[in-house]
Amino acid sequence: MSADGSLHTIPASLRPSPEEVFLRHNWQHDEVEALLASPLMDLLFQAHTLHRRFFDPNAIQISSLLSIKTGGCPEDCAYCPQSAQHEEPTPASRLMAIETVLQEARKAKEAGARRFCMGAAWRSPKERDMETVCQMIEGVKALGMETCVTLGMLSATQTAQLKNAGLDYYNHNLDTSEEYYQQIITTRTYQDRLDTLELVREAGINICCGGIIGMGEDVSDRASLLLTLANLPKHPESVPINLLIKVKGTPLELNDDIDPLEFVRTIATARIMMPTSYVRMAAGRTNMTDELQAMCFFAGANSIFYGEKLLTEPNPAQNHDRALINKLGMHLQP
Repeated sequence: MSADGSLHTIPASLRPSPEEVFLRHNWQHDEVEALLASPLMDLLFQAHTLHRRFFDPNAIQISSLLSIKTGGCPEDCAYCPQSAQHEEPTPASRLMAIETVLQEARKAKEAGARRFCMGAAWRSPKERDMETVCQMIEGVKALGMETCVTLGMLSATQTAQLKNAGLDYYNHNLDTSEEYYQQIITTRTYQDRLDTLELVREAGINICCGGIIGMGEDVSDRASLLLTLANLPKHPESVPINLLIKVKGTPLELNDDIDPLEFVRTIATARIMMPTSYVRMAAGRTNMTDELQAMCFFAGANSIFYGEKLLTEPNPAQNHDRALINKLGMHLQP
């Protein structure tokens, strides 16, 4: 290393890669809280600088999400209308037919989606459903799209089945901090979620894992959520940050709105802590202005869900998203 502390005198073959320089897995809680509380312009500058180092700042990766089995879920997640335990649960449906799913995937691809995500309202999949889900994955892969599913908790056998079918990503959100988790879900533990993530990673499947902002948590909880994600042995390849959709009949329907800039701060901090991950603005964009979304893109968000429904809830119309992307001079990631 030279006198000024640079790496220029180290042979190129021995220099750490940019990823090795910037990827950390030893974050401390006070560091994360300090980031979240730092002056907004400083936070945005740091996040955007890192974003430019690893990504095209004008490219947006878009995914499409389809509910392949809706309602009737035995879990009690306080934010989710698909729980059978809530006052106005979403009616339960059967698992979709394979060809119906593939028709939706074709539409998504024609609209510009790169990844097709399939979600089922299960605590965990039953063995009789795994073959059908695997055929859906194989069919979507044959269309030339990336595949993602969210099916609840998995066994080692099930993760192997999904890997053999060609699954690219498994979505399994932590939702919130471990400390606040029992205020939101009591039917499974935080460790249950971490165990499933570990099985998915061991199977060689990419991880899509994030959380929800606006469920009554405080800044310390948001810091803990990001800390857990960033201190995993490998960062999730995709980190969805959701803004709570307050659905009638769920325990959180009367929650207070958060300051929109708190959402921006969460996006920016996620980008700093996980600089090579895709950070996705997921649920809640129907309640965001174009200006707020643009600020989130600047803060490091580079992925959105595309399509007029997210599982059971509305999403911005595709023509609106196209218009916003064009207005900002951005483009879809090929």
